[in-house]
Amino acid sequence: MFNDVYKNKRVLVTGSTGFKGTWLSLWLKSLGADVLGYALAPDTEPSMFNILDVKHKIKTVFADILDRDTLQKTFDEFKPEIVFHLAAQPLVLRSYKEPVLTYETNVIGSLNVLMAAQKCGTVRAFVNVTTDKCYENKEVEKGYKEDHPMGGYDMYSSSKACVEILSSSFRRSFLSNNDGYALATARAGNVIGGGDWALNRLVPDCIRSINSDIPVEIRNPLAVRPWQHVLEPLSGYLLLGQRLIQEGKDYAQGFNFGPEQESVLTVADVAKKIVEMYGRGSVIVGEKNPLHEAGLLMLDITKAKEVLGWKPSLNADKAIKNTIEWYKRFYNSENMYDFTMMQIEEYQEICKGKY
Repeated sequence: MFNDVYKNKRVLVTGSTGFKGTWLSLWLKSLGADVLGYALAPDTEPSMFNILDVKHKIKTVFADILDRDTLQKTFDEFKPEIVFHLAAQPLVLRSYKEPVLTYETNVIGSLNVLMAAQKCGTVRAFVNVTTDKCYENKEVEKGYKEDHPMGGYDMYSSSKACVEILSSSFRRSFLSNNDGYALATARAGNVIGGGDWALNRLVPDCIRSINSDIPVEIRNPLAVRPWQHVLEPLSGYLLLGQRLIQEGKDYAQGFNFGPEQESVLTVADVAKKIVEMYGRGSVIVGEKNPLHEAGLLMLDITKAKEVLGWKPSLNADKAIKNTIEWYKRFYNSENMYDFTMMQIEEYQEICKGKY
């Protein structure tokens, strides 16, 4: 896949111990890349990174992106050719409680990574992963396009909008000459998949409730989100990285990676599908959190389709089914590394000939 562009390439993934970072690192390894992870130790128990024993499969530097000296030393010694920057404080509700940490990690941390990549001199392509929440959300029934205004009601969303503005400014200020690397940003929707254990996220909250034999309590049942399996946006990131490596700065832009319209569902719809597919559990509506969360958010993925040739391969039902299957096997004490790699292989078969 991806024209073998990752084979034998040195690829650095920040945030590699997180949910998406773990999936991406393993996929890159299967593509033949020499992968180095840079991240804090996992902050959930359990964690996908530990369940799959990734530290013995992929080289990892356990450090903070706010630690500039360690970050620069890592870049200088590893000499990466490609960077996928996923390290972040990714939770909306936590951003209300820890706004300084959120901004330090997401904005200053991102600047540190951008500068380390520039100083080391070997990076050719940089994919900076932000979020669909970076847009100024008017909660309208149409998807946001890449040239729509940045914004964000909560501290997490606004911090990611800042990262988008920062990336654009950094590109124009420091990467405009022929020597600078090609920098693009990637904005994905609500990502689901096996191995996510974060608090206050729908799927892991549902899984914990079902396996504790308590009703699944949802706080915002009518909220509408673009749901997609984790391998969907990751395929977009990898395709974007391929284009940056092979064709350079023509692709140094922002791109949305989201599902088709039929996979834009309410929280209640998804929770009910999870219970139905799991085969047990029930859903109740709890007290709504007083802190603001978006009620309607959609992405327009026309640009990714037309410019990159990317499009989703799984609908919401298939995404939820694959996710539930992962957790069921985990609770049955199966070999989750083998099953995770099998899901990656099966997804590649679905995408065969596309990328």
